[in-house]
Amino acid sequence: MTAFLNVQNSLTGRRWTAPDPALERGAEALALDSGLPLAVARILSARGVTAPEVPGYLDPKLRDLLPDPLTLRDMDKAAARLVAALQGREKIAIFADYDVDGGSSAALLLDWLRQQGRDATLYIPDRIDEGYGPNVPAMTRLAADHDLIVCVDCGTLSHEALAAAAAADVIVLDHHQGGETLPPAVAVVNPNRMDEDGSPGHLCAAGVVFLTLVQANRLLRQDGQPQPDLIPLLDLVALATVADVAPLVGVNRAFVRQGLAIMARRERPGLVALADVAKLDSRPTAFHLGFLIGPRINAGGRVGRADLGALCLSTTDPRQAAKLAQDLDDLNRDRRTIEAAVRTEALAQAAAHMDSESAQNLAWAAGEGWHPGVVGIVAARMKEAMNLPSVVIGVEHGIGKGSARSVPGVDLGRAIQRLAAEGLLLKGGGHAMAAGLTVAEDAIPAAMSCLQALLAREMAERSGAGELRISGLLDPQGATVELMQLLERAGPFGQAAPALRFAFADQLIDSAATMGDSHLRLRFRSAGSAPLDAVAWGAMSGPSAPPCSAPRAAGSIWRASWNCRTGAETNASACVWTMLRQQAEGVLGRANEFHLESDFSSCTPPSAGLNTAPRRAAKASSGTRMWPVRLSVRTSGFQPEKRGSTLLRAATSVFIQTKSETYQTVLSCRV
Repeated sequence: MTAFLNVQNSLTGRRWTAPDPALERGAEALALDSGLPLAVARILSARGVTAPEVPGYLDPKLRDLLPDPLTLRDMDKAAARLVAALQGREKIAIFADYDVDGGSSAALLLDWLRQQGRDATLYIPDRIDEGYGPNVPAMTRLAADHDLIVCVDCGTLSHEALAAAAAADVIVLDHHQGGETLPPAVAVVNPNRMDEDGSPGHLCAAGVVFLTLVQANRLLRQDGQPQPDLIPLLDLVALATVADVAPLVGVNRAFVRQGLAIMARRERPGLVALADVAKLDSRPTAFHLGFLIGPRINAGGRVGRADLGALCLSTTDPRQAAKLAQDLDDLNRDRRTIEAAVRTEALAQAAAHMDSESAQNLAWAAGEGWHPGVVGIVAARMKEAMNLPSVVIGVEHGIGKGSARSVPGVDLGRAIQRLAAEGLLLKGGGHAMAAGLTVAEDAIPAAMSCLQALLAREMAERSGAGELRISGLLDPQGATVELMQLLERAGPFGQAAPALRFAFADQLIDSAATMGDSHLRLRFRSAGSAPLDAVAWGAMSGPSAPPCSAPRAAGSIWRASWNCRTGAETNASACVWTMLRQQAEGVLGRANEFHLESDFSSCTPPSAGLNTAPRRAAKASSGTRMWPVRLSVRTSGFQPEKRGSTLLRAATSVFIQTKSETYQTVLSCRV
């Protein structure tokens, strides 16, 4: 079969494939039956939505999609015990995981309790000193001083630690895959228990906590007691759902859609402060939660104080929120530096493993002294780069602590849990897309070899693993705000709910510049069309390609908006951003290898009497290494129809960027 636009091997090693003919026929039928534009019908048809279901899908409501909490085992016991502790003014402790889901889950409980004049002790273990989940010393101390301990986003496999808390009652609200037996607790509410049917298994821990609070409110209502308002808590549920890479299906779509609307009100001090330090100046989207807010919250647990994220999300003091958010932002910068060093080594080692091993179902790397706080994010980067389930392990004192990230269709958490049950790992567990493990250093090769074998069947069943499915061809001129508004109705987009991926053929590059350390910002257009701004995430740390005259690109289109605090949005098509996921799909090359040319909007500016006024002089000396440069030229103020005026001032900005610095010169003239 011919590759789409004849792209057989893109920069990320993907073969572009055309839209599935059957899906196209289904989309056309759905568009005809529902009156939807074909672009929106493509998304809904791929999700299996029928014409009668269209209104409910485009406007998901919690009242229609929220499962009955009592369908989950032990929910009745958990809610009743929580309400009893509230009404009996018992001492409550919350033991949470150190990631976004754990911090959001803890903040949900704290907010619910504070609305009723109560508080709780927050405990989040240190990633390095204590590791993931409940541990015996911490649970023993908490049980000595509290009547009830609520474990959120952890606890399902913590039999020994929960047994150590016998002096207190324990509730587990979790979503990680369970084992054959449950730990000793009053209640273990987990949609991924082995005795559950798995229907709400897509919930993150915050979703499970929210359902628990719904049931607790029911009990309060039955007793004639006032109930806390749960709707304002949806911003936390949305954040956790996206950041924990939960599938955006069913009730999760409603959680995120309505949670983003709550977040846009800027009422939670912690999220306001985090948005401000991240320089988020538009209405929040799922992308912002996953790539701006989430990483900053996670930074506390990765390389700093584990409880910073939960404290920031739960505080009601704007000043404290601002301080905590700034601390998290600083830690996130530190995390990037540490991550970059580990990533370079890990990717090189994984590539060497791929060359030496016959089976290629897994990418993995292990290194002495690798910071355990960044192995998870490096595993995610490895998965993206190699399109394989990935494991990265940091080793210290003979013990390896690692994180694993999977690809769609491969349940990595269950495989890791099986290795732990068979004794190849000291500890391990998680969910389908992410897992954690602890392993003896000398057992790492054998464990990874066994994991390769366990994943073989699922990897063999993955179709098109090396392909990039294109939804259709789009000209930049067609990327209008009206199209964006139509597509947004089918969102939010994320895990298990991908956005349409359009291809852009034979583009002219107007400008390109690095953004941050590893991203590429560029502006391209087709002949005679308005330009389109784009971002290629991670392009500068990915493979490069030689310059070409007619590059092709593939990505998803999004609408950029500003002034979200006043609700104002731009209506300019130039504000549409194309997110070129992963390294720049296509043949764009690295920014410092572009050789760009630009005309003067079809007008030739006068050449006489030019005066230069450099804003910043380029410093050069003999022996200075000259890097390839990029040059883009644009004009402003040159209007030929005013050529009869006594004075015409034309200004042309010339940007010259080397590998590390940018210089700008403004050329002006009189006519």
